[in-house]
Amino acid sequence: MSNTRKQQLEAFNRLLDIMDELREKCPWDKKQTLESLRHLTIEEVYELGDAILDNDLEELKKELGDVLLHIVFYAKIGSEKKAFDIADIANSISDKLIERHPHIYGDVSVENEEEVKQNWEKLKLKEGKKSVLEGVPRSLPALVKANRIQDKVAGVGFDWEEPHQVWEKVQEELNELNEEIENGNQQNIEKEFGDVLFSMINYARFIKVNPENALERTNKKFINRFQYLEQKAKELGKELSDMSLAEMDVFWNEAKTFYK
Repeated sequence: MSNTRKQQLEAFNRLLDIMDELREKCPWDKKQTLESLRHLTIEEVYELGDAILDNDLEELKKELGDVLLHIVFYAKIGSEKKAFDIADIANSISDKLIERHPHIYGDVSVENEEEVKQNWEKLKLKEGKKSVLEGVPRSLPALVKANRIQDKVAGVGFDWEEPHQVWEKVQEELNELNEEIENGNQQNIEKEFGDVLFSMINYARFIKVNPENALERTNKKFINRFQYLEQKAKELGKELSDMSLAEMDVFWNEAKTFYK
């Protein structure tokens, strides 16, 4: 059962009070800085991502709590520096949401989700950004970054028209990769391999697949299958290194029936 807005605000106020107290009295919390929290925040967001992919709503609630704690922590440090506090953060994002949604809070009409995204990118350029790609964090993992780059430029119309065109580009890049493999130039092989990945990520957008989620699901599936194989080998009193590929394939195929 959902909490009332009053209960939600009371819960958030309780968290702010606890943060104030911890910052004043706890030796660990007192020591933390914006920089010391950074890597911990990144870790928490990855854990949140795991809970989402696992569709574990109970774990999701816990991980969202951890992320919320970090936001409150940063706000507390910001207030100590007299730079900003939690109200400034909330007002800033509220103002941005209103400005970026003129189809809700203004007189702009949109037909669909794609027009909303296009307007969003145009509004950001009007706000002073020199490039639509300025909003892509430099430290993003390469696969996620490629997806965001392509999504951003598509928002201003720099995109393919049909999925088959993108698939043809994938085939073209694969052929170029094969040519460089035959030539044996390692530097060019790496370059063309990157182009293949970039084109595949682009194709994923057209078939409505998030490439990061897709790859991570495959990672999880492989881990589960391989650990099943390890467990079966252990039950037989064997080491994987002592088993033939044919022996391992028996258990690998069994694992496929459990982890699809």
